[in-house]
Amino acid sequence: MEGTVLCTANYAPLTPISFLERSALVYPDRPAIVSSGRLGSAPMKSWRETRRRCLRLAASLAALGVAGHDVVAVFAQNIPAMCELHFGIPMAGAVICALNSRLDATMASVLLQHSDAKVIFVDYALLDVAKQALSLVSKTGAKPPLVVLIKELLDESPPPHDGSQAATANEKAFHHYEYEALISSGGSPDFRIRWPADENEPLALNYTSGTTSRPKGVVYTHRGAYLNSIATVIMNEMVGTPPVYLWTVPMFHCNGWCLVWGVAATGGTNVCLRKVTAAAVFDSIARHGVTHMGGAPTVLSMIVNATAEERRPLPLPARGGRPVIVKAGGAPPPPQVLLRMEALGFLVIHGYGMTETYGPATFCAWKPEWDALPPEQRASLRARQGLHHLGLEVDVKDPVTMRSVPADGRTLGEVVLRGNTVMSGYYKDPAATAEALAGGWLRSGDLAVRHGDGYVKIMDRSKDIIISGGENISTIEVEAALFAHPAVAEAAVVARPDEYWGETPCAFVTLRDGADAVGEEDVIAFCRARLPRYMVPRTVVFVPELPKTATGKVQKVLLRNQAKAMGSKSKLLRGGSAPTTSKL
Repeated sequence: MEGTVLCTANYAPLTPISFLERSALVYPDRPAIVSSGRLGSAPMKSWRETRRRCLRLAASLAALGVAGHDVVAVFAQNIPAMCELHFGIPMAGAVICALNSRLDATMASVLLQHSDAKVIFVDYALLDVAKQALSLVSKTGAKPPLVVLIKELLDESPPPHDGSQAATANEKAFHHYEYEALISSGGSPDFRIRWPADENEPLALNYTSGTTSRPKGVVYTHRGAYLNSIATVIMNEMVGTPPVYLWTVPMFHCNGWCLVWGVAATGGTNVCLRKVTAAAVFDSIARHGVTHMGGAPTVLSMIVNATAEERRPLPLPARGGRPVIVKAGGAPPPPQVLLRMEALGFLVIHGYGMTETYGPATFCAWKPEWDALPPEQRASLRARQGLHHLGLEVDVKDPVTMRSVPADGRTLGEVVLRGNTVMSGYYKDPAATAEALAGGWLRSGDLAVRHGDGYVKIMDRSKDIIISGGENISTIEVEAALFAHPAVAEAAVVARPDEYWGETPCAFVTLRDGADAVGEEDVIAFCRARLPRYMVPRTVVFVPELPKTATGKVQKVLLRNQAKAMGSKSKLLRGGSAPTTSKL
């Protein structure tokens, strides 16, 4: 309109760097980063100190030749340095690339080359893998990145360095800089932050898990990360009292679902945890007053299956206490797990997202009128993926016509998303970018229904749906029935080939301690009482544990291969020679 202008007085590029600047000013002495390790714990760092260290870190990177938009990789677990690097690297104008801490050397070398990383920060606990990866990079003729070693141990696990003269000589032969030395003497706290001139400049490069294909490099912008951080803070009910956030979500995964920046926006406290166990979770909550945490359903399962020795009493809401809020993502948690979490003093907020959406994209926004419902019905409602957060919009569409499916709770469609917190593209892969964003929506590959209130419920990945005798079977629904069995600790369902039905459900089950007497017929009978007959597993395989990715997702591709190798059950039954139950 006439008379309006766009200038520095009314516009500045959005960037999560500003969160650290504000918290250091408003909450200078409040704890910013603490560790929850039992041995070798790092001292608490305030927000003032964290800002000063990040400025020194940025200055050191600039001195090493890091320029605007250069990629700086980080290969580390959830240690305090990981929090600092999420600010220090972008303060230098660079792009942070947090690598999966469970990568093997071969894949790490591939991603280092693809990302064009100029520097890599290496967690001391991951040094052996990093050295192998860098050696592989060198063998290709490519120039390996400069190495900065982070010597920080937060738990009782022994370091790879045994203190011997040989080990010391080996480390000296490995050319590297040291993290604390760079901060203490390599950089100035008066470094001028390299603010982005455009909020759509790249901030982070995150690689997808690559469980079904070669990992893709997803590019995040300053604007998208800023908006998703705020949306995630609201979604996790972190507004008001500054949160104490326990890092059970890997910080390499979508930059900790953007909460590595979001906690700074609230002036909260990061509680770093290198190794996630049930005992460590309960101990951290008791020692640090944890208010929030997150994780895949496997983390929830770990908590509800904790032994009496591992548990610590929590202030239950029924006794006037505040529950620990847990943001769950990765896969829909079974209602029975949600009920058990509630009984222990946790409140689970379930959501859905992808690497391409900066992590969380939807959440099951709770309505006060649902409080009066029976526990089982409340748990069933909480298991839905709900509605989109403030940064984007979600819909369920027919994947062919791209028309929205009716909100009847039955019609399957593909989840699609669009908005301010969708990636800007795949690094060096314009064809994949064009395919993913074709038609103005990000296509997820996940199948869902939409209920009458608009809430979305994921039914399955398109590749996981089982078609048996012409009927579509949601593995998620079958898994929910299995989790209700008192002897079942974890379960995953995949398709097994069948000559007569095409495919049938095959359940891989982990039993609770002391439940070894439970057999296949017990599990099948339990499911038959709760599911339509065509959905009941026809095969049950008992396993000591399910294969998982570093972010806690079950690797169903491995289970599908195992089920495929079993052959057709109908054929075996006609032959009358093969057993239907196995324990591995």
